[in-house]
Amino acid sequence: MIYPKSIASLIEHFQKFPSVGPKSAQRMAFYLLRMPMSEVQKFAQCIVDAKQNTRTCEICFNISSTSPCEICLSNKRDRSTICVVAETKDLIAIEKTNEYKGLYHVLQGLISPMDGIGADDIRIKELLNRLTGEEVKEIILALSPSVEGEATSLYLTKLIKPFGVKISRIAFGLPVGADLEYADEITIAKAIEGRREL
Repeated sequence: MIYPKSIASLIEHFQKFPSVGPKSAQRMAFYLLRMPMSEVQKFAQCIVDAKQNTRTCEICFNISSTSPCEICLSNKRDRSTICVVAETKDLIAIEKTNEYKGLYHVLQGLISPMDGIGADDIRIKELLNRLTGEEVKEIILALSPSVEGEATSLYLTKLIKPFGVKISRIAFGLPVGADLEYADEITIAKAIEGRREL
C-alpha cells in the first residue's frame, strides 16, 4: 500500500526506535492519527520538553534535569562506592531496589567491536579520572553478562586494578521464582559460578 507522504514519514520515524519493525511502526502511526488533536499536541510537546530539559550529568553521565544530577549532589550517598552501569535504564533498575546507597558511573554503552564501539567511545576515561579525585574504595561492575558486557568488564578490571580499588561484580544467575528447566545454559552456569555458602 502506498501511504501519503506524511504518514510514510511518520512510520519511517517510528521504525527508528529500538525493536520497532514496520508493522509496529505502522500500528503506532495509525494510533496517533486516531488520537484527538489536543492529545497529539500534548504528546509532541512531551517529546520536545524531554529533549530540551534533559541533561547529562557532568560527573556520572546519568540523564537528569540538572548537572550534576541529584544522586551526585546528595550528601546521603556513600561516596566510597561507585556502581558502573552501561545505561541510565540500568541505574534506574538498581535505584528501584532501594538497596544501593553509593554513587554511579554510566558508561553510555559497552565495548562492541562488531558495532564499531571501542573503549574511547564510552565513558571509561572519565571513570578513571574519578578514581584519582575521589575517596573511592570499591567499584561495582553492574554490566550485563553478554559478550559486550564481559569484554567491557575485563577491560575495566585491567585498568582499575593499578588504582588499588576493590573491584566487585553483581551476581548473575537464576531469578527468584524461576524454574531451572526453563533456564538457558549460560544462566545456569552463572548461577553455579555465583553460588554462596549457606
